[in-house]
Amino acid sequence: MRSTSRRARWLVPLVLLLVWLGIGGTLGPYAGKLGEVATNDQAAFLPESAESTRVLEARKAFERAESVPAIVVWQTAGTSRVSESQQREATRAVAGLAGQDGIAGQPSPALLSEDGRALQAVVPLAPDLGDELPAVLAEVRAAVGAVPGLTSGIAGPAATQADLSDAFAGIDGLLLGVALGAVLLILLLVYRSLLLPLVIIISAVFALGLACAVVYALADRGIVRVDGQVQGILSILVIGAATDYALLLAARFREELAARDDRMAAAVASVRRSAGAITASAATVALGLLALLASDLTNNRALGPVGAIGIVCAVLSTLTFLPAVLVLLGRTSFWPATPRPADATTDGHRIWRRIAAVIDAAPRRVWVVTAALMLALAAFAPTLSSKGVPLDEIFVNDAPSVAAQRTLSEHFPAGSGQPAVILANEGKAAEVAAAARATEGVASATPLSAPGRPDAKTPLVVDGRVRIDATLEAAADSRAAQRAVAELRARVHAVAGADAVVGGYTAQRYDTERTAARDRTVIVPVVLAIILLILVLLLRSLLVPVLLVATVALNFLATLGVSALVFRHLLGFSGTDASVPLYGFVFLVALGVDYNIFLMSRVREESLVHGVREGVLRGLTTTGGVITSAGVVLAATFAALMVIPLAFLVQIAFIVAFGVLLDTLVVRSLLVPALVIDIGPRAWWPGALSRPHPVSPPGPEREAATR
Repeated sequence: MRSTSRRARWLVPLVLLLVWLGIGGTLGPYAGKLGEVATNDQAAFLPESAESTRVLEARKAFERAESVPAIVVWQTAGTSRVSESQQREATRAVAGLAGQDGIAGQPSPALLSEDGRALQAVVPLAPDLGDELPAVLAEVRAAVGAVPGLTSGIAGPAATQADLSDAFAGIDGLLLGVALGAVLLILLLVYRSLLLPLVIIISAVFALGLACAVVYALADRGIVRVDGQVQGILSILVIGAATDYALLLAARFREELAARDDRMAAAVASVRRSAGAITASAATVALGLLALLASDLTNNRALGPVGAIGIVCAVLSTLTFLPAVLVLLGRTSFWPATPRPADATTDGHRIWRRIAAVIDAAPRRVWVVTAALMLALAAFAPTLSSKGVPLDEIFVNDAPSVAAQRTLSEHFPAGSGQPAVILANEGKAAEVAAAARATEGVASATPLSAPGRPDAKTPLVVDGRVRIDATLEAAADSRAAQRAVAELRARVHAVAGADAVVGGYTAQRYDTERTAARDRTVIVPVVLAIILLILVLLLRSLLVPVLLVATVALNFLATLGVSALVFRHLLGFSGTDASVPLYGFVFLVALGVDYNIFLMSRVREESLVHGVREGVLRGLTTTGGVITSAGVVLAATFAALMVIPLAFLVQIAFIVAFGVLLDTLVVRSLLVPALVIDIGPRAWWPGALSRPHPVSPPGPEREAATR
């Protein structure tokens, strides 16, 4: 019977290991297949209910063939003017593209700029080219680049889409390789163990494979939406979270293994004692991400369920696969190091014992100085502009579409190629066009003409509606252009019976900015309330959770302050995308609370045995090394996003990486412990720790006291 029982005990970890090996072998390849169901089309980044989004859908009816425009621009060298022969040659070059694969209609003739030094033409491309788009654009470049004496470039939506696809090309392998390489290097340096880092990496990879397979299946059925940004963030989020949770569990297993010879009992105890903190931490991140479902921006809502799925898979891998492997390997997991008994007050890490001593000597001075430093950094947060970035800052490198758009703006009205699109009732077309022309900041307003009737007096009518293209005087990505769009809307809305709506690139930026501001107002309080509720349930207190939420919020503001200085003065960004502060908040606050959960759950456990002051010191000393390692790993993982040359992801990467380090090294290490010690037992009000109680003796009674 005893022999059968022992075999049964080993059967569970073996079965778990085999199940996860099957998951890894079967579902692992899906980590590289998400691009097959990802979309980077324009609508993925727009507010669903905004006026510009309605126009984007409705304007398709006015296109003779559904297409995506590529705007070709030629310019002369120096101050010379374009000759008539060069203009004819340019027109023949684009006309010769008609009928080729990927070309959706007849290109426009080459039009001369007012300064006579540039030409532009519009080449309509098929909207569903997908991976073939770069090849089609290469053919266009080859054709238009043959005009003697002129240099050419391609701007417009098609060129921007191609540059986005190029930025996300190879995202699966490159991003995953950089992230895993950084994690492995840090773990090897910190733990000086050969097997443990590999086990943790495998656990994270299995979690990512499972998450990608689930997301792939849902996206393939249209249940969730995936774009390049969501795809990249999912990989980083799962790798970072799975590694963090694995470090916490492995550290607890090492403690338990040092105190007893039975590795099965050590694994069970480590799971029991760390599962609460891990699941609570995961819940803050998953529920915080699900709060993005309240957003009106399509890609924000897409990230919510996809990210939550990733977090759930990370927890599953940590609490099932990792314990099974640790049981089977036992002390070999930490080879060549050997787990040995350690007491927080005597044999803990030297650095963390010193930090604990500094805090214990003058807790009030520590938290006041730390809070003052954080407030000083937070004072710069209002200087961070989150009103969108201009086209020439979307890509970190000078993308071809950006350079071509810059050339286009130098010679044609700055809004050329990105007009404001007005849709109105047929009978009011003339009044709406007149109102548009009278709007300050509008260079021209021309109705889309009917086929074969190039004069504006015969507009194209579709279901009783007409389309009017209004060219703006300012660059389409400028604040002046947005002010012009706001005024344009006010004027055309005032035309009675016109039912006029205004869309286009500038209107989309304007609507996205306003929607992002609305999202922050709605989602931020929801995320804070979710985190506060989880902390109250976990720590069985009211005051400590409020303090923790306040400190992570302060950390977020301080991070924004530093980011404002770094973005403007070091990286050269004039501002951030409108969604960056919200993404930064959700990730930084939810992930930042993780480390406070890891710390305070251990502090509560120690305080039940040794009292509040000693509990804080022991909790800080015993968890200091593992939480700091987890923070460094997570920061390095998010920093890997910088390999994608998009300003949005570079900014998110910096905010999260810097904020996690600031939270790990300052907030969790100094501010929170000093505050709790200074307040004393009252910090745990109204829980049991807020009332005087006898200190539990060491030994078997400790087990009961910490449950």
